[in-house]
Amino acid sequence: MKTETVKTTPYDDQKPGTSGLRKKVTVFQQPNYLENFVQSIFNSLDDFRGQKLVIGGDGRYFNRQAIQIIIKMAVANGFGELIIGQGGLLSTPAASHIIRKYQAFGGIILSASHNPGGPSEDFGIKYNVSNGGPAPEKFTDALYENSKTIAEYRIARIDDIDLDTVGTQQIADIDIKIIDPVDDYAQLMTEIFDFDLLKTSISSGYLSLCFDAMHAITGPYAKRILEEMLGAEPGSVINAEPKEDFGGGHPDPNMAHAKELTKRMFSENAPVFGAASDGDGDRNMIMGAGFFVTPSDSLAVIAANANLIPAYKKGLKGVARSMPTSQAVDRVAKARNLPCYETPTGWKYFGNLLDAGKITLCGEESFGTGSDHVREKDGLWAVLFWLNMIARKRQPVADIVHQHWQEFGRDIYCRHDYEAVDADKANAIFDHLRGLLADLPNKTFKGYSVAFADEFSYTDPVDQSVSHRQGIRVGFSDGSRIVFRLSGTGTVGATLRIYLEKFEPDVDKQDQDAQQALADLIEIAEQLCEVKKRTGRTSPDVIT
Repeated sequence: MKTETVKTTPYDDQKPGTSGLRKKVTVFQQPNYLENFVQSIFNSLDDFRGQKLVIGGDGRYFNRQAIQIIIKMAVANGFGELIIGQGGLLSTPAASHIIRKYQAFGGIILSASHNPGGPSEDFGIKYNVSNGGPAPEKFTDALYENSKTIAEYRIARIDDIDLDTVGTQQIADIDIKIIDPVDDYAQLMTEIFDFDLLKTSISSGYLSLCFDAMHAITGPYAKRILEEMLGAEPGSVINAEPKEDFGGGHPDPNMAHAKELTKRMFSENAPVFGAASDGDGDRNMIMGAGFFVTPSDSLAVIAANANLIPAYKKGLKGVARSMPTSQAVDRVAKARNLPCYETPTGWKYFGNLLDAGKITLCGEESFGTGSDHVREKDGLWAVLFWLNMIARKRQPVADIVHQHWQEFGRDIYCRHDYEAVDADKANAIFDHLRGLLADLPNKTFKGYSVAFADEFSYTDPVDQSVSHRQGIRVGFSDGSRIVFRLSGTGTVGATLRIYLEKFEPDVDKQDQDAQQALADLIEIAEQLCEVKKRTGRTSPDVIT
């Protein structure tokens, strides 16, 4: 086996965001661009020679080519064993599980999550550490510094590896194992949920379902688990074949993009349960017949009913949510006397809490929920949780949520996204907001009195690391909130997210339409940030 050291020059735009490095495919196709980033990962690691590395992705365009490059570089840099999903495919939660199960040193996951795929669309890469979770900021900061000074990379000059045949191949003394991408994950799900109950509920006709895989990675996982193992009717999983361009769709599990599922769930013949997942399988949308469950409510309902699931029947250690996520789960935690943590957006912040045994469940408003079974959010896990819960409670989705609101109150909630905002204008909006913070407390807007206004910072209770500038919060005396945040998941410009939340304890008022109930807060948000005035936009691009 011949290895080569290739001279290169740095790129100045390889700073990882909350979920790794995401750029257009054409950016990654630049000479040495991917190679520089991969070598920067390896240069930031210690003592990995001879260790196991997991590799896989969501199957989007450029996935297979990138994996061949990563294999050759991992071989040249001294890894002793590579574990790769068949066809180069691994959902993000499955990759996390495989890292943990096989005690790998870490893993490289190729995905741009819920972003579109195709030759002119998005690609992404991130490194996950030995606990199966995304690398912490300390590592990604070091990676970025290495990427700015890189002068060479190492690569093995070997033939491409057969990614499609399960089994072990050898290059010199290095084992390259191609594994079925679904087997280990499916086995894990049987250890968490009551598959016998689910099979009975589905075969009896009580529990009908529709799962939209959005031509993304969860297609094979959902087909195997929902249709083959649990006996759902063939065709219950729609858009099941993973495609490099996601069938021309946008694999973001919300009603704006999962149109086929949404139409079916609001039809006269809607199944009992509907769900969708995203490009890499870590997000979920939950629906019932004629009913949409917000991700914030989903997390709260899961926390309140965890005792119904075999793996969690002994109780929860605690719960956590990202700061912009509604406070619905906080109310469950208070009622159940559970610790509740508020973290910045990004699953890596939950990792320390999970590893330290401080929490069992966690979630984000951006359609991500998970538990201590892996160190990533997990879309299909959330789907199975809801199915198991419905089978135990024998109630439709809408009734479960309404019952939850009656007990804990409803946090009426929505998110407005302004996508691809010019970066300079987006930063100017946040500079403007920062300038308002000191004078906002005790001011009144449309009857809402400001109780506090700040820019969220987080001190990790496990390692005491501090994360600054994690979003601007405006809290009102009645518990309502407006949160402003710039997202790090896009590849063009900046995405400005505005989160709006109003607590409604009155059962008679809990069925309000969210946009109507939040109308005053929506106006206050524009008055404060001036996004429409400053960008010329007339409305958000996406409302969830």
